[in-house]
Amino acid sequence: MPLNAGRQRQTFEAVTPLLSEGERVELITCANVGSVSVRRQVATAVVVGLASAGTLMAAVRPRQMYIVLTDRRLLFFDASTSTGKPGRVLMDFSRAYASAGVPSKGMFGLTLVTELALAGQDRGLKLVFPTPCRSEGRQLAESLAART
Repeated sequence: MPLNAGRQRQTFEAVTPLLSEGERVELITCANVGSVSVRRQVATAVVVGLASAGTLMAAVRPRQMYIVLTDRRLLFFDASTSTGKPGRVLMDFSRAYASAGVPSKGMFGLTLVTELALAGQDRGLKLVFPTPCRSEGRQLAESLAART
């Protein structure tokens, strides 16, 4: 899901009405957000395989989202729309409550992975940035680096 100039513009247009007075956009990127357990992957494959008598295969994966970092907030827009344009806002929280872990290489070094920690939450949120969005993923992680 490369985030080209057109998608960046569309995401900027989607976030603009949601900005507070004086709030400014610092970064727009995309990522697969969350994780899917091996148990769920296997269960989905078995159910679809049985229901289709082995003629279909199914795979589950984390949800694709456009991520907008402003000087005050972090917003997540649905990217799994039929057109690929930014959909509805799925998450919106204050930047002060988020911190990112040190980014690492994902599978085969093609992706960038970081964990987003949210204040008051037991579990973090896994962010996997595809190849075209790796540099923005690093910028996001640096901007939200845990402060000690």
